[in-house]
Amino acid sequence: MLSSLGLGDGQNMGTTNGKIALDCSVRKTRQGHVCISTTDFFFPLVDSPYLQGRIGAANVLSDLYAEGVGECDFVLMLLAACRDMTEQDRNICTREMIRGFNDACLEAGTVVTGGQTVVNPWPVIGGVATTICREGEYVKSDGAKVGDVVVLTKPLGTQVAVNVHEWRVRETPKWEEISKRKVLTNEEAEDMMHSAVCSMSRLNQHGGSLMLKHNAHAGTDVTGFGILGHAQNLMDNQQEAVGMEIHTLPCIANTAKVEESGVFDFRLLRGYSAETSGGLMICMREEDAISYCRELEEIDGEPAWIIGRIIESADRKAMIVEKANVVEVPCGNNGSC
Repeated sequence: MLSSLGLGDGQNMGTTNGKIALDCSVRKTRQGHVCISTTDFFFPLVDSPYLQGRIGAANVLSDLYAEGVGECDFVLMLLAACRDMTEQDRNICTREMIRGFNDACLEAGTVVTGGQTVVNPWPVIGGVATTICREGEYVKSDGAKVGDVVVLTKPLGTQVAVNVHEWRVRETPKWEEISKRKVLTNEEAEDMMHSAVCSMSRLNQHGGSLMLKHNAHAGTDVTGFGILGHAQNLMDNQQEAVGMEIHTLPCIANTAKVEESGVFDFRLLRGYSAETSGGLMICMREEDAISYCRELEEIDGEPAWIIGRIIESADRKAMIVEKANVVEVPCGNNGSC
């Protein structure tokens, strides 16, 4: 659709042929530094405006972390205040979104320096995140090699959890069907949503900062296209003719059960369920991946998984193998939730 518009100038770094960026725009400045920047925004998927702001910041920053950097120099905030709320509700909601966004940025060691605000039917928050670094201080996203394994740093299933929560709160026919068929209890649905919120609001900062140390060859983050969609985008960006086989799907506890119930087809187990503020998906040697996962869990208190491998593939195909292993991931027991 956009190919005829001639976007870009072929000078992006870290993408094959310098084409439009995969996760971030990576550019060499006139002064010889590297400027890495990205933008994203987040519609309301949670009940708390504070958490919406926090998740919005985590989602923006994640693209930087997918480039193997652990620091963000500054953030611009993009904010839409809801025109359909009362003035009092709008003021409370907007302030809490900003507070959550800012708190996440402060946790990341960065600062909001400006931005833009509009009035909109939906309350929306996001931003532009920028890092200035030197060549060699980030991971180019085009270096996956045959024999690499693939690491994922957060579980899948946020879309399932968020939708089931809405069904339950609104007592919709879909929730009635889930209850009637005893797919989930109220408590299991609450735990599932709690796990999803904890995952979405957790920064990928440590995962990104460890990529260089553990010799990562390429990476991206898993968001709106689902794990298979982002895997395919990553393979299409590689210098070598490689593909990806995904053999393991870590999923928030009970999300796979909802998918398998047939109440609604989220395409979770086929790899196309959208994720919000999902994990990093990283290609590296197996020995590096093992040490990476171990160190990341020591820091974050949450597991990461080896979910696949890089294979030779002339058509650069990403796929989920038949009878992939589905790993049920409960909410963490270490205070992160």
